[in-house]
Amino acid sequence: MASAPGTMGYGLAGFLGFWTVMMAAMMLPGVAPVSGLYARAIRMQAGRRETRAARVAGLVAGYLLAWAAFGLVAFAIADAAGRLAAHHPDAARWAGAAALVAAGAYQLTPAKNRCLSHCRSPLGVLLHVGGYRGRVRDVRAGLYHGAYCVGCCWNLMVALIVLGVMDLRWMAALAAVVVLERTWRYGWATAYAVGIGFIVLGLLAPSHPGLIPGLHAPAPMPMGM
Repeated sequence: MASAPGTMGYGLAGFLGFWTVMMAAMMLPGVAPVSGLYARAIRMQAGRRETRAARVAGLVAGYLLAWAAFGLVAFAIADAAGRLAAHHPDAARWAGAAALVAAGAYQLTPAKNRCLSHCRSPLGVLLHVGGYRGRVRDVRAGLYHGAYCVGCCWNLMVALIVLGVMDLRWMAALAAVVVLERTWRYGWATAYAVGIGFIVLGLLAPSHPGLIPGLHAPAPMPMGM
């Protein structure tokens, strides 16, 4: 799918709907270990199968709610990127380059390591949320885990906006990164390699603006006679 700067013609509500569906497709495979362990813990308690399914659904809903909240930030970034690309294309190139370098640098920080440690420890999540009570306990649990996942992956989503939020290739690649970071034994090395890759892309972007369609509007094709 072709990518272009801006919010793809969506208003805030439409963009948030699109964003949440995209986050479900990209992020839920990476959260499977937590949801699976959560389901097993619920199964050990008394309750009907329908109740267990509803509780897991509450966990997923809370998780996606955290990413929908980040969608507000994503909308602001995409909207600003579209305006910058339209009115200040030279500045947009450097802004896109800086965003990629910043996204890559975050991959190498202690903050990323801390959030990734949380996401790589399903049992730690379960122990923390096990004391939640009340009707919305499962949604709270999903929000708690989702907040850490936003802290772990917000930079990947910013990079996606820069690289082309409608590009299915980048969506698939970053979804694979999320899964590998959280579940593979070499997840830490994956995070560092991706960080270095983003930095390299950022350094190349000013001279190759086609790498950052989220901040580069291609020249219109001349009309044929």
